[in-house]
Amino acid sequence: MAGRIDTSEFYPPFWLPEGQSQTIIGSKFARYPKIAFERQRITTPDQDFIDLDWNIPPYPTDTIEQYAFHSASVKSNTFTPSSIDTSNKNTSSIPNYTGKAFVLFHGLEGSSQSHYAQSLCHDLRLAGWAVVVAHFRGCSGEPNRLARSYFSGDIADVATVMSAIKARLPHAQWYAAGVSMGGNVLLKYLGEASPQTIFLKGAVGISAPTDLSAAGRQLGTGFFGKVVYTNYFLSSMKHKMQQKYQQFPDLIPIKEILAVKTLKAFDDIYTGPIHGFKDAEDYWRRCSAKPVLKNIHTPTLILNAKNDPFIPANSLPTVDEVSSEVLLHQPLHGGHVGFSQGRFPSHLGWLSQRVLRFFEDKQ
Repeated sequence: MAGRIDTSEFYPPFWLPEGQSQTIIGSKFARYPKIAFERQRITTPDQDFIDLDWNIPPYPTDTIEQYAFHSASVKSNTFTPSSIDTSNKNTSSIPNYTGKAFVLFHGLEGSSQSHYAQSLCHDLRLAGWAVVVAHFRGCSGEPNRLARSYFSGDIADVATVMSAIKARLPHAQWYAAGVSMGGNVLLKYLGEASPQTIFLKGAVGISAPTDLSAAGRQLGTGFFGKVVYTNYFLSSMKHKMQQKYQQFPDLIPIKEILAVKTLKAFDDIYTGPIHGFKDAEDYWRRCSAKPVLKNIHTPTLILNAKNDPFIPANSLPTVDEVSSEVLLHQPLHGGHVGFSQGRFPSHLGWLSQRVLRFFEDKQ
């Protein structure tokens, strides 16, 4: 059976007329609520680590700030936010928690401090949910231990996270979302993992590039793709590679990495080979979630704006390419993880409400 489609529209404010402005304003200027976290560090099977940032009721509500302006973005490899308790002291299992819980997988070079993570987690926590942000390796403010890092098809790390959050809140009603790259990884996990091992009651992929080759080519074209977005990501990624070169000088081709000007070149030189792929094209092809969307057995919403500057509209999944458990929502507007509303500098409330509405429909 084919999937379903939500034909409702998202209506941006008049002063955000197209995808570029909807993306950039949402990321750089929009007002969003902030939330504090407690950190849990888990060990992976290969002796690396993943950091989980939690806020579980009854974590003090005075740690949840109301709306604040988003200032200059903080690179995930350098932040040391005071809003995170890193003592790792309160990470034992809580078997008596039976409420709703939400795990978020962030996007490329994101973290629990990203605007969408703060906004989504704040709004779900305010609705009474437990929330946790799962950091990909090296994205929590500290370099990971191995020469490898993270990539857009690492469902083994998603499975490790799922085991850890289930152990922490074994009787919670679990839901998940993935944003951008994290959305592709989550959807690939849902399409490839055994249905018997998946305990999620619902999932959302937000601005997920389920065709990585199409997204990679898109980010290699035009002024915004080649200059604005690519340079934004590469500046952070190259900084991390300089740190990793200090750890593994024989494994990191630092001169070649620092010279790259496209994400494809970065994936050709580092991401692909270090994670077992021939090159960027091989990595993108084998890690795209689109081919396995028909295998999803979990109620899932895939939300993509058709004017997303990262993802060509003609590469978005169709109802014939997904399972009957999948609801596609592809409004004309929204940008890439944008969906900002209101007068300048705008706010991000629509996205949280869309996610909550889908989850509540699944209860």
